[in-house]
Amino acid sequence: MYLEKLSVLNFKNFDSQTFDFEEKINCFVGKNGVGKTNVLDAIYYLSFAKSYFNPIAVQNIKHNESFFVVEGEYAINERKEKIICSLKRGQKKILKRNGKAYEKFSDHIGQIPLVIISPSDRDLVIEGSETRRRFIDGVISQQDKSYLQDLIAYNKVLSQRNALLKYFAANRTFDAANLEVYDDQLISYGTRIYEKRKAFLEKFIPIFNKKYEVISNDVEQVNLVYKSQLHISSLKDLLKNALEKDKVLQYTTVGIHKDDLSFEIGEYPIKKFGSQGQQKSYLIALKLAQFEFIKQQSNLTPILLLDDIFDKLDESRVSHIIDLVNNDEFGQIFITDTHSDRTENAIKQSNKPYQIFKL
Repeated sequence: MYLEKLSVLNFKNFDSQTFDFEEKINCFVGKNGVGKTNVLDAIYYLSFAKSYFNPIAVQNIKHNESFFVVEGEYAINERKEKIICSLKRGQKKILKRNGKAYEKFSDHIGQIPLVIISPSDRDLVIEGSETRRRFIDGVISQQDKSYLQDLIAYNKVLSQRNALLKYFAANRTFDAANLEVYDDQLISYGTRIYEKRKAFLEKFIPIFNKKYEVISNDVEQVNLVYKSQLHISSLKDLLKNALEKDKVLQYTTVGIHKDDLSFEIGEYPIKKFGSQGQQKSYLIALKLAQFEFIKQQSNLTPILLLDDIFDKLDESRVSHIIDLVNNDEFGQIFITDTHSDRTENAIKQSNKPYQIFKL
């Protein structure tokens, strides 16, 4: 699978632009602010119907314009596919595959598998647990539709339960039977989500450890640890035991929405004890493991987007990443860099067909 052609209209800083791509490696080079990352984001849009960098869709429309269109032409298993995502101010976003509009965008997730590695991934290290849960959910959802539906349903019920707890507090009342309706649903959805997260991480963590070994040349020991309240008790018991606390705080204090991943280097949090280079290596290993996992679970090789990947890495780590990319497990790769010479020298080592776009 690869993206043959990308066309953008009024998307971010682009008026109208079309790119014809190489099947293997495509590089965008130029100064900061010229739109290199915006090209990657347009490609990301075609897989997920949203931006990786700006969740407010209307802000991805070029200034002083009323709409944007992103269009991609793919070769997938010897057949052609066309994906179009468009948005007009004041209207709903539209996503089409081969001319037919999707009713639910979630039906499209996983159809064009893609992994992005970007400086903004540092949020996985420095932000709260929600960011890391979103990472787990994003990986599993690309190859498990029922997981995504359970997750959507769980979050809806969680919001309803929290609203009910606020209502009880505001009206100085309590209805156990009413609350139980939501508890039963949370237990059903939440337990399935927990079991799938646990099964996923049992497969994922060994892949991650191998990727980090290669990037760091096996000089550091890292850990990725799944933290969940459901490790020690069932969700039914957790909700029962937390009821009084939930009533006081007016929200649900236990459940899979409290899960987290602990990023560790030598048994210490990488956030506090890892250098910038080590943190970046950790995140790259995490995303390359995501790539391999999705590839194993589907019959398609994901597209790989590498945004400013070489920055803050020493030559040794850069060459190890190029070695990883050089093997045949990868398909189409898109790279951005501010240093055209650095990129070209690195890419030449890969012995793969490549194309460089100077923006």
